[in-house]
Amino acid sequence: MDNYYNNQDYGYEQQYDQEEEWEREGLLDPAWEKQQRKTFTAWCNSHLRKAGTQLENIEEDLRNGLKLMLLLEVISGEQLPKPDRGKMRFHKIANVNKALDFIESKGVKLVSIGAEEIVDGNAKMTLGMIWTIILRFAIQDISVEELSAKEGLLLWCQRKTAPYKNVNVQNFHLSFKDGLAFCALIHRHRPELLEYHKLSKDNPLENLNTAFDVAEKHLDIPRMLDAEDIVNSAKPDERSIMAYVSSYYHAFSGAQQAETAANRICKVLKVNQENERLMEEYERMASDLLEWIKRTTPWLEDRTTDNTLPGTQKKLEEFREYRRKHKPPKLEEKARLETTFNTLQTRLRLSNRPAYLPTEGKMVSDIASAWKGLEHAEKGFEEWLLSELQRLERLDHLAQKFKHKCDIHEEWSYGKEEMLQSQDFKGCKLNELKALRKKHEAFESDLAAHQDRVEQIAAIAQELNALEYHDSPAVNLRCQSICDQWDTLGTLTQKRRTALDEAERLLERIDQLHLEFAKRAAPFNNWMDGAKEDLVDMFIVHTTEEIQGLIDAHEQFKQTLGEADKEFNSIISLVTEVERIAQQFNLEASATENPYTTLAAHEDIMSKWSEVKQLVPGRDKTLQQEMLRQQNNDRLRRQFAQKANVIGPWIEKHLDAVASVGINTKESLEQQMQKLKQYEQNVLAFTPNMEEVEHYNQDVQESMIFDNKHTQYTMETLRVGWEQLVTSIARNINEVENQILTRDSKGISQEQMEEFRKSFNHFDKNRSRKLERKEFRACLVSLGYNIRDDKQGEVDFDRIMSTVDPNHTGRVTFDAFLDFMTRETTDTDTAEQVMQSFKILAGDKPYITAEILRRELPPDQAEYCIERMAPYSGRDADPGSLDYTSFSTALYGESDL
Repeated sequence: MDNYYNNQDYGYEQQYDQEEEWEREGLLDPAWEKQQRKTFTAWCNSHLRKAGTQLENIEEDLRNGLKLMLLLEVISGEQLPKPDRGKMRFHKIANVNKALDFIESKGVKLVSIGAEEIVDGNAKMTLGMIWTIILRFAIQDISVEELSAKEGLLLWCQRKTAPYKNVNVQNFHLSFKDGLAFCALIHRHRPELLEYHKLSKDNPLENLNTAFDVAEKHLDIPRMLDAEDIVNSAKPDERSIMAYVSSYYHAFSGAQQAETAANRICKVLKVNQENERLMEEYERMASDLLEWIKRTTPWLEDRTTDNTLPGTQKKLEEFREYRRKHKPPKLEEKARLETTFNTLQTRLRLSNRPAYLPTEGKMVSDIASAWKGLEHAEKGFEEWLLSELQRLERLDHLAQKFKHKCDIHEEWSYGKEEMLQSQDFKGCKLNELKALRKKHEAFESDLAAHQDRVEQIAAIAQELNALEYHDSPAVNLRCQSICDQWDTLGTLTQKRRTALDEAERLLERIDQLHLEFAKRAAPFNNWMDGAKEDLVDMFIVHTTEEIQGLIDAHEQFKQTLGEADKEFNSIISLVTEVERIAQQFNLEASATENPYTTLAAHEDIMSKWSEVKQLVPGRDKTLQQEMLRQQNNDRLRRQFAQKANVIGPWIEKHLDAVASVGINTKESLEQQMQKLKQYEQNVLAFTPNMEEVEHYNQDVQESMIFDNKHTQYTMETLRVGWEQLVTSIARNINEVENQILTRDSKGISQEQMEEFRKSFNHFDKNRSRKLERKEFRACLVSLGYNIRDDKQGEVDFDRIMSTVDPNHTGRVTFDAFLDFMTRETTDTDTAEQVMQSFKILAGDKPYITAEILRRELPPDQAEYCIERMAPYSGRDADPGSLDYTSFSTALYGESDL
């Protein structure tokens, strides 16, 4: 077939098949010719109306070349040579040639189309020329995935109609015959213009008319096709369909551009909204945690009690309740707060936003400082409470000991003042007076023996005052009363001795046996009083060694009982001898009365000796019971130590394992995350062991055990290690999550991530996850970063350090290093891109309206923009115009957003 045009020189010769070529003579189907005449005429008029004219008969109206030249000027936007205004044939041929020359100047080489045939009104040649113009100016520029114009337009139709049932676009003739393809294209871009679900494949005429009417009314696309012609045609004209469909493509291309711009804005706004939500969440969590710390710290710093053992034990129980129930949730809140802050800063870096600066006093460092103060107060609080319990227990013991010794002394001193003030020696016989003098000497000996007890009472009272015993006034009052009475007894004793000395000249006879009894009975009686006091004396010990020492001392005391028994028998023999002599010589009963002592052999000496022998087995039993209690305490110590010696190394081992995660560069981030999650599960599974050792520790403390030689671990060191392990795992998980977020959002490959991590770990010699300045520089050089070894190189490197170390600590963390390498290797959204997107939505205007934002953006993001955009202040602005330029800049700089 002869070609009406040849486009090989233009470079798109393969865009159209031979079926699209024109036949020179009579091969154009009459039905297709009718469709083309109508379609091409409507297409030309859609452009000519811009110049205020139109075609009525395409082959007649183009004969003089004037409207043909005008059409080319409208669709190309260029100026053609000035037309000839004459009406002669050669004038018309000249004008048509100018039009054909312009077409050829655009790279289209026309073959067999001459100006004479156009001037003569050859319909086939005229339609062929118009088709050439349509191809060049309406279809050629369509490009989808680098396909040819026809294939690109076909692919565009296929993609846009893919979701629609009963639509399968394979060509530009039969695929459009039922009209559903036209309706699908309109509904895909403007769903509000027609109700596609009500259309039926069985009503092609209705479908076609609906599409043509909607396109003409709402899309400004003229009705180029006739629905009856398409339905009645066995195969609709492909060129007519293509020409009409190309108008759809150009009509919707602007909407596609707006959709892209709207998507970009939605993406940016969604990131900004999520960042604001995280900021608000951080502020709320920080305020709550700081308020709790503020309330709790003064309670922990309060080192006052009611100075009683029950009150202090209650305070210790309140502290245990705080450690078990109140503090652990707050520790979790602190970890979540740090995680939220790190995630927010990572998101801000990834979206090119400025770093988030919390409200004054709510920085992570402020919270860490407050938490450190809380833990410092907490550590001293428990040590103080345990010390206070020991002090109060000793106070209680001393108070009971003070009362016991006071009771003994007051029992002894009862009636002594009246005895010393008695004048019974007046009018006595010499022997009676002598006896009174010896009796007084015996009392003086007894008084001296009691001096040690009085001193002990005073010393105990002084110690109770020094330890701030709660009932010190009563103790001081009783001690003062005893001391005053003791002074009075001393004074009265001296007075009575003086009186007896004056009467000594008159009294010289004395019974030697009574005197010896009195002298030996008094010390023995005092010894028995001391023995009784020691046998019932209370004691407090903390170890089996201490109680064993008391048992050994008691055994030594028991070994002295034999000598004491001999002394007892010797003293009793004196009384027996007096009674024997009195009986032998029939003396008066008064002769058996001992004038030198108030002690009676049966009532005092024998009775006390019997009591001492009865108290010895009781003392044995008490000491053995205390030995059993201390052995039980030692069992509790070993029980706690056995568990602590397992938990302590387990915590240390897992702390080392968590710290080593990330050092092995062969592991992917997902593998590291899997490891950390496994460690987290291990900690959760191991929690019952901590609860068990807490139970053992409570038993130890309730048994008043304050040391443990079987283990180096205390409950405090185990708690601190456990909290460090939980916090370390949470922090490492958050760091790996941020690295994954950085890698995925920036499109960093696994190989790049491993290379970055391998280089960082290579120079991180001490495994601190931080690089010194020199190490960081060497790391950058190893990755191929060119840093000159001169003054300018130092300036450049200082600029890099100010980016990765804004706080000037002299160290670079792995997150900062990864963020720097990410920025060096990837692209991100910018404020200019967002401004350009708003400009597209605004139709190239420097401002935008709320109506456009609500039409192009989702409701929540449209309202977000309207609330934050400032009014546009330009002269040419419409009422209610908004300034998108300052809004876009604020998204990437310092602002209230």
